[in-house]
Amino acid sequence: MTDRSNFFAPRMSRFKPSPSQIATQRVRELVGQGKDIVKLTAGEPDFATPLHVKWAVMRSMDRDEARYTPINGTLEMRKAAQLKFKRDNGLDYGLDEICVGSGAKQVLFNVLMATVGAGDEVIIPGPYWASYPDMVQLAGGTPVFVDCPQNRGFRMAAEDLEDAITPETKWVMLCQPSNPAGVVYTKDELQAVADVLLRHPHVHIITDDVYEHLIFDDREFHTIAAVEPKLFDRTVTINSVSKAFSMTGWRVGYAGGPKDIIANTSKMQSQSTAGSSAMGQAAAIEALTGDQSFVRERTADLQHRRNILHAALNKADGLYCELPEGAMYCYCSCAGVIGKITPDGKRLETDTDFTMYLLDHAGVAVVQGAAYGLSPYFRASFVASTEDLIRGGERIQKACVELRD
Repeated sequence: MTDRSNFFAPRMSRFKPSPSQIATQRVRELVGQGKDIVKLTAGEPDFATPLHVKWAVMRSMDRDEARYTPINGTLEMRKAAQLKFKRDNGLDYGLDEICVGSGAKQVLFNVLMATVGAGDEVIIPGPYWASYPDMVQLAGGTPVFVDCPQNRGFRMAAEDLEDAITPETKWVMLCQPSNPAGVVYTKDELQAVADVLLRHPHVHIITDDVYEHLIFDDREFHTIAAVEPKLFDRTVTINSVSKAFSMTGWRVGYAGGPKDIIANTSKMQSQSTAGSSAMGQAAAIEALTGDQSFVRERTADLQHRRNILHAALNKADGLYCELPEGAMYCYCSCAGVIGKITPDGKRLETDTDFTMYLLDHAGVAVVQGAAYGLSPYFRASFVASTEDLIRGGERIQKACVELRD
């Protein structure tokens, strides 16, 4: 067999496979073995693509529009994104300040690859989406983590951001509602962050707003370039149709930002995937410009499911979970079970140990907090049926009772 131990590029050692994908693969293996697993790992809504979106795609297919698309998105798609930014966020982008990619993740990747090099630092508040630091490192940059502990509501304090900024800082990355903690920043909280950034004109901002519409308890969403217009020309605002419109598989994301950054982001895309899917963009255009009422209805459904899982987790011995303000996840502390002994005699040393105990002993799949930069926690998605949320909660409670000191 050919020896390829030194075959792969050094960049491949800079990042790890997605923890949620690893968890999903392990679940598939157990299900394939006939085991009953309650899956609380999903990072996508389980609603169907809206019917009016499906019909729009059918009409586009009838017009034989399944062709190559412009690198930065079709004119109609960029107009739809322009409309959405203005309507929902009060952000006024020119068409040459908007680009489209195969999902928000690709757009974010392209922005970082187009702007980050050796010696550049990117500030990432933690807990964070697991892909952020890997993408920064793949681009050659250095992730700089700012801890956002539970006693601060998983929010980044302005003084901590100030302390993290150096002359090498190129970007600060924001995500809210956040994955995994479901944090929604108030307007005043974002203004405090903006006030720090105004003192450092060399620092730019990437804001990942993909969970924008998944907000609970009548909270309001604010994005930083709208809160502080002086940061408009230093901010790239990224969004997609995946979460709010339950269109993860259509793979369409988009961004608004400074013309030169957007142009170089598209230039990066031109040598990878080229233009985003024609049918995906046809679907996204209808989603962004058509009826929006179903989004509120589905968010209300998710809030109900959140309440079920949140209550169940807080009934488990040794667990504590803050109430998520948005997104699709409970980020639950398992500090109270670390050090305890499982029924088969194993000591739980880490949150990874605990999540594997839940999977193998209780048949519940969640993702370890270590993947998101803050331990000991785990992420449990409430995108599951009410029945599964109840079953999963009961199984977790029973598994915790069965631990001993």
